[in-house]
Amino acid sequence: MAIGITLIIISVLVIAIWILIEIKRLKHKLFAIFLIALIIFTYLSFSVTLKGRDIDIKTVPGLMKATKLYFSWLGTVFSNIKDITANAIQMDWKPEEGAEEGPLLFNLSYK
Repeated sequence: MAIGITLIIISVLVIAIWILIEIKRLKHKLFAIFLIALIIFTYLSFSVTLKGRDIDIKTVPGLMKATKLYFSWLGTVFSNIKDITANAIQMDWKPEEGAEEGPLLFNLSYK
C-alpha cells in the first residue's frame, strides 16, 4: 500500500515538473513569435512608408530622413487608433426604442 502511494506521489511530481518546463518553453516560444511578428511589421511598414519617395537610405542624412518619416507615420497610426477607440467609446450603443431584443442575425422576411 505504501509503495502505491509513493508511486502516485512521485508520478504527480514528475508530471508537475514536466508541465512547468513546458509552460516555460511556451513562454519562450510566444516571445519568439512576438519578436518575429514585430520584425515583419517593422520591415513591411517601413517599406510601405518609403514607397514612392526618393530617399537614399545608404547615406546617413537619407537614413535620418527615412527614420523621421517612419516614426512620424507610426505616431500618426497610433493617434488614429486612439481617435477611433475614443469615438467608439463615446458612441451610444443602446438599442433604439421599439427595437427587438437581442441581435437579429438573419432577416428572412421577404416582401
